[in-house]
Amino acid sequence: MHSGEYDPPMHETIDTPPRLPGRPPEGHKGTFGSVGIVGGSSGEDPRMIGAPALAALGAVRAGCGLVRIAAPAPILDHTLTIAPFATGLALPVDAGGSLDASGSAERFDDLATSCDAMAVGMGMGRSPAVDAIVLRAALREDRPCVLDADGLNSLCGMPSFWEDLHAGLVLTPHPGEARRLLGALSMTDTGDPAGPAHERDAVCASIARRLGCVVVLKGPGTVVSDGLRSWRCDAGGPALGTGGTGDVLSGVIAGLIAQHAQGVGLFDCARAGVEAHARAGDGWQAEHRATGGMTPGDLAERIPDAVERMRTGSTAF
Repeated sequence: MHSGEYDPPMHETIDTPPRLPGRPPEGHKGTFGSVGIVGGSSGEDPRMIGAPALAALGAVRAGCGLVRIAAPAPILDHTLTIAPFATGLALPVDAGGSLDASGSAERFDDLATSCDAMAVGMGMGRSPAVDAIVLRAALREDRPCVLDADGLNSLCGMPSFWEDLHAGLVLTPHPGEARRLLGALSMTDTGDPAGPAHERDAVCASIARRLGCVVVLKGPGTVVSDGLRSWRCDAGGPALGTGGTGDVLSGVIAGLIAQHAQGVGLFDCARAGVEAHARAGDGWQAEHRATGGMTPGDLAERIPDAVERMRTGSTAF
């Protein structure tokens, strides 16, 4: 099918910065939402231990009250060592360390029923078990989910996957993942996800409209769209170009969704997460007078200040 069938109509361009409501002073950890993180892999090559921990770090730095990580049993304790504030749920594996599909899907359901928002896919690799988890996340209508990294790759490999997207989803592709989405949707003529700004805008809006979800097209000038509204972040520099910062972003967005989805909505929660993430990176660059060398932990430390500025309505970053 030709991509033109799914080109969005003229969509509104949002120029106003994202804003968040204040936190009630009498609030507690149960007030500020809970996030479930599903990620990591324990196979022999490669092992991915840190990705779910970095997403958890992003969620808690964004202000959510509780974080729970579901990761393959052999790596769960290592992951929790990196994120000791989180609790853990072990996903069963076979003798080779690969996820057991049926057992992992059941544990995912346990996690999904105990949280307000989810982030799925970071560092998971590709396997039938990952496909089962991603499909379950896409089918749930009662739990908004940020789908990232291998979660997106898994989605692209499912025939007619767009028919199963019932959840409130935020997809966070980088340009390469966006190209895979476009290919899976037969929309390869829509534009270049790494091209000029107008093409990135068109790609982001087209995917969002086709799938009925919010899309965060990462890169210089990250674009957020729900298919009818689009917004481009004017912050964020080259210091963000290092492994793990995308995992932090997924956690930040999920943390904001857990707190504010009911009142703010997924589109504005995604915008706020992108803005906070970018401003935090810019703050590190300004302090260190460097465009490289920032770690994901350095970035996460600056997230609370960036989020709080959106809560108070300050425009001074």
